[in-house]
Amino acid sequence: MDVGCGPGRLVAAVAERGVVSLGIDTSAVAVRLTRRRGVPALCRDVFAPLPGEGRWAYLLLVDGNIGIGGDPVALLRRCRQLLRPGGTALVELAAPGTGLWRGTVRVEYDDRTGMTYAGPAFRWARLGTEAIHDLAGPAGLRVRSVRSTDGRWFAELVRP
Repeated sequence: MDVGCGPGRLVAAVAERGVVSLGIDTSAVAVRLTRRRGVPALCRDVFAPLPGEGRWAYLLLVDGNIGIGGDPVALLRRCRQLLRPGGTALVELAAPGTGLWRGTVRVEYDDRTGMTYAGPAFRWARLGTEAIHDLAGPAGLRVRSVRSTDGRWFAELVRP
């Protein structure tokens, strides 16, 4: 399961390898783009009921999506509920030294006329590599590894 799948590039890559996959996103546009790639996707909040709860072997939480909801422990607890025992979550983190930040953000965008618009405020978080060790345990997950690839940082978390 790819939580916050966006246009579906990663969930499509996983599906191409023969792994049963599902993308979820709260953006109808993102879900439509994911489906155009031939991958199942639902327009759903991760905290809403989802298919296969407790039976997913793998979960992706990348591209900053550890920030969803502004509470990484609550999000990781929810991810634990989605995973089967022994299942793993690949979580993208901010670089070392970032720590934990929680707050309110807005997405800003420019239209074709040069005007800048801001969407509604929503809760978000950033989590650095060092903070994952303090938050995984309370969420019921174990850190298997933390590593860097091409300048991006990832933790592999396991549901015991």
